[in-house]
Amino acid sequence: MFGITCAQSELSKKTVIDSLFREDQFYVGLTYNVLLEKPSGLSQNGFSTGLQVGFIRDFPVSKNRKYAIGLGFGLSTNSYNQNLLINKNDNAYTFNVIDNNELTFIKNKFYTHTVDIPLEFRWRSATPASYKFWRIYTGVKFSYLFANASKFQSDSDKLRFTNIDVFNKFQYGATLSVGYNTWNFYMYYGLNSLFDNQKLSNGSDLELSAVKVGLIFYMF
Repeated sequence: MFGITCAQSELSKKTVIDSLFREDQFYVGLTYNVLLEKPSGLSQNGFSTGLQVGFIRDFPVSKNRKYAIGLGFGLSTNSYNQNLLINKNDNAYTFNVIDNNELTFIKNKFYTHTVDIPLEFRWRSATPASYKFWRIYTGVKFSYLFANASKFQSDSDKLRFTNIDVFNKFQYGATLSVGYNTWNFYMYYGLNSLFDNQKLSNGSDLELSAVKVGLIFYMF
């Protein structure tokens, strides 16, 4: 009886190793957003932030499963604090760069909310017995803009617009995640404009794009 009990105890301590493991992961990312292709006089102020959450399905493409394709689904919200005034005249939106010497404002920002489809080529140092590893994930992210808003506030005026039809509905950019275990550096480089063929009131093209830099956390 004693021998049988010991054998059962030893068996219960054995760890089952899955040689066909995947790295399916939920993710949460926090970023600082920087605008590129800014027209003359346009600058950012305050802290422009982004939040993304989602899930990525892992498809290993090598025998040792260190290389894989990742395809996911997520949601993002981003804010941009800057001095681009979005207004509406005669049912048309206008864009003007605010001269801080002529107009002082308390708040001026726009927000975007998107559904995201990340597609990644993945390398990691993972093994079937270890869930702590180095990773380099690179790829593209496709986004559909389902809501947006802009807010302006000065001592004398308040402007707020929602679901503005001048934003690009479809946005895409290159992504990179590098790190160890849960903590990872993240970067998104936008490859098309945030706005859809818009111009400033002075006739200059408005071709703002975004770079987002921050941290992304992967959780099983």
